[in-house]
Amino acid sequence: MNHNPQEAANENSIVVCPDGPILVRGDFEIVTPSGEPVPRQRKTVALCRCGASAIKPYCDGTHKLINFRTEIPGMPGK
Repeated sequence: MNHNPQEAANENSIVVCPDGPILVRGDFEIVTPSGEPVPRQRKTVALCRCGASAIKPYCDGTHKLINFRTEIPGMPGK
């Protein structure tokens, strides 16, 4: 874990990808609703938002196959 607050702020981030997953970068723990840790092998992981991934909570790219869209109906697109 990085102990320099400025460097940690640059390394830790959550990015919401349009029509895709949430990218989590850095030193975070991912847990289930009951508080059990979810195994994580990488510093950057993609979390599913479409609900169709076979490896939830992680993204497996299924959002592309099902044409998952994140824009709000009736609102201007990206």
